[in-house]
Amino acid sequence: MPAAKSTKPQVKTVRSTTTEVSSNEVTRERRARRSSGGITLSDVAKVAGVSAITASRALNTPDRVSPDALARVRGAIERTGYVPNMLAGGLASNRSRLVAALVPTIAGPVFLESIQALTEALAESGYQLMLGQSGYSGSREDALLDAIIGRRPDGIVLTGVMHSAEGRRRLLASGIPVVETWDLTPTPIDMLVGFSHEKVGAAVAEYLYARGKRRPAIVTGDDQRAGIRHRSFVDAAVRLGIAAVPACVVPAPTTLGSGRSALAELLQKHPDIDAVFCSSDVLALGVMTEAQSRGLSIPEKFAVFGFGDLSFAGDTHPPLTTVRIDGTAIGRQAAKFIVERAQGAQPAQHVVDLGFTIVERQSV
Repeated sequence: MPAAKSTKPQVKTVRSTTTEVSSNEVTRERRARRSSGGITLSDVAKVAGVSAITASRALNTPDRVSPDALARVRGAIERTGYVPNMLAGGLASNRSRLVAALVPTIAGPVFLESIQALTEALAESGYQLMLGQSGYSGSREDALLDAIIGRRPDGIVLTGVMHSAEGRRRLLASGIPVVETWDLTPTPIDMLVGFSHEKVGAAVAEYLYARGKRRPAIVTGDDQRAGIRHRSFVDAAVRLGIAAVPACVVPAPTTLGSGRSALAELLQKHPDIDAVFCSSDVLALGVMTEAQSRGLSIPEKFAVFGFGDLSFAGDTHPPLTTVRIDGTAIGRQAAKFIVERAQGAQPAQHVVDLGFTIVERQSV
């Protein structure tokens, strides 16, 4: 092992410029929901061709409605994405002072900084946060959205931009301010604060290549955002002349143990790798632990690159080079979006790209 180097990180910030470009359909949907406040039961009744009282009975006492009328109301609900307001009869005000946030998991620490900042920023304006775990497969998100929309929070904060068509339709129809986070897209549902996973993957590939790494590998979770970084890393490596990038994909949320087993698998098949890009700092810690258990020094044997810049990243041995995402800024901007809309104001811009930072330490 060479003499110890300074552990003070060197940072390189990467930002991208995103222009909000929407299809005509998305633009119309946004205009409609901002002017009308969302799809109402009266709208459903008109689409179904029945009276408002018949539509109400179809929802609350379906046995008092003819099968034909019931089918038409249910068909209209399906087409419009309407979700009944469970609080309509019980609130004198239209304000709940509640904001709902969905994250894939709270088992891993990567989203905790954003959650903490979101909670604190909302509390400063008199709002409380409800938190739900949607998982990584996406199957749980629609059920959570139905439960949340029906309770009419003052805002909804989502992780990522990859939602089902049904979930997107229901969110657009609800009239509730929505903030998507931790990603970028030119066509958000409503508002968006995040960064480009494609640019992260490409930047890491270029960083490793500039430091002489020609046989990189990837250890990645199987979630969609990690998959985007994976594909972008490989594409950039190919452009740089690297023929193949071996990968080991593990279930999300990722763990130290899955990082250890992934490195063992990679070394068995590709003992000559000279760098490993991990989709989380937790995976990177597992990779480093497995390497040390085998007597393999880092970065002499191979470099290790993480993602997240978690609290322990600067205290590993050697300190971990990683990608820093400003979770605090994401949480505070999401809260600002929600509070502005709840107060009847329109934000100056609906898409905020916070970029990312490469934190240079001694694992590369």
